[in-house]
Parts: sequence; structure tokens; C-alpha cells
Amino acid sequence: MLTNKTFLITGIADKNSLAMYVAKEVIKQGGRVICTGLGVSPHHQNLSEKATTFLNKNFQDFKLAVTEELGETSVEILDVTLDDNMASFAQNLSEKGVELHGWLHAIAMDKTIRNKEVKPLLEVTKVEFCDTMDVSAFSLIRLTHFLLKYGVLQIGASICSLSYIAAAKVTFHPYRNMSIAKAALERITIELADELGRSHDIRVNALRFSTYMGSKAGNATLTEDDLATADRMSPLGNAFPLDLAHEVVHLFRPDLKITGEIRHVDGGYHITG
Repeated sequence: MLTNKTFLITGIADKNSLAMYVAKEVIKQGGRVICTGLGVSPHHQNLSEKATTFLNKNFQDFKLAVTEELGETSVEILDVTLDDNMASFAQNLSEKGVELHGWLHAIAMDKTIRNKEVKPLLEVTKVEFCDTMDVSAFSLIRLTHFLLKYGVLQIGASICSLSYIAAAKVTFHPYRNMSIAKAALERITIELADELGRSHDIRVNALRFSTYMGSKAGNATLTEDDLATADRMSPLGNAFPLDLAHEVVHLFRPDLKITGEIRHVDGGYHITG
């Protein structure tokens, strides 16, 4: 299905990341992947020793997870808060002759979440709000910009981003600042679907997945009780990561006339109260 196609996979933190499941399925369907993780790049300036240690460990853990789960796969450092890093990343791919037929946006960050506690929205600072919006939503626009600027993202490509039902409604567990960023991500998805469909025949879709604790992000906000509640509320029970991977791969298929969609892969959770 994806033979001789190459896809960029962002947002892998560990072997249980949803993005990892997508990468595995792309490879299973004959495609190739380039995986990105957060690390120290030449464009990081004046990093503290603590920040440097954190980023180095993050990248090593990311590389280890990719190697163990995917084998010898291309891995790159990418920090979507730095334009210079995104530009050099795209330029390097171009110089290597890489042609991307799609990419997965699975990047999110919210410093208002600590130890499963979510800061009340009225206490969120401007910096916290903008940082979350930058990483979790605006990066979809900005990275696509650089991939197109350097001729890496191909005509007819497919872009998918990972969202959550909290983008549309208040959920039974706290999800404040990030929910606003996810809502922005979905609106960006729709606007880009129109803009890029007309200019480059590129499709852009978002997917809302079930409540999921397997990833680092899920563990930061959810409890086992939350998971059980979502499972009870969903007519089919919580979806599995492989369900999401299958849907992304379907949307990655060439010549598919689906764009501007907010797809639900959640066992029907979105239809409940």
C-alpha cells in the first residue's frame, strides 16, 4: 500500500507512543519512516547544564526506543520551537534527496500539567499558554512551511495530526490549556486542508483518539479510573493504538480524496454525553 513511500513521524517519546504504532504500521505496509525527537541541536543557544542533560537523555531514550521497535531507522533531532532547526532539518532532507509523501504531527507540550494536576485556566500565564500553542498547534503550520519551502513534501502528500475529544467539549477529567491548543490544531487542520489542497493537492486530517495511558503524555494527565470511565462510556470500549495506526495509514494512502476531516478513533466515545 505504501511501497516506495517515505513518511515523517514526529512525537515518538518511547515505545508506547501512539506515533510509534503508526511508524510500525507504515513500515509493515511497505513504507519508510524518518523519526524525529527532541535533543540538542546546533541551533540551541545558552542552554543550562540541566537543560542540556535533559535534552541529551531525551534523545538517547528516543533513539533507543526507535532502534528496539523499528530497527535501523533514520532518526533526527527536531525542536519545533526553533525556526532555524526546522529550516536546517528540511534543507538537510532536501540535500539528501528525500521525498516525503506525508507526515504525522504527534507533538504536544503543556507545562501547566504536573503530577496529574492541571492548573486552573485562570492561573495559566501568557508564556505557558503561548508555549503550549506554539508546540502543540502552530508547529503544524510552521514545519509544513519549511518542508514545502525546501521541496521535501511532495505534491499529493498526506498530513495527519493527533487530537482529542477535549478539543470540542469539556471532558470528565481535567484538560484545560491543552484542550485549547487541540482546538486550534483542528482548526488549522481544516484551513490547511483547503489551502494546501488547492495549491499542492495535499490532504490534511486530524484524528481524535481514545483516552490512553500508555504514552508519557497520557500518564501525565490520566488515572486508571479515568481509563475505566472512558471504556464504560464508549459503546465499543476504548480503541487500541493499532486502530489509530490503521486509520493513519489509510489516510496516508496515495490519491485518497479525504481531507479536512476530524476523524474519531475512540470506540464511539464522542457520541456519549
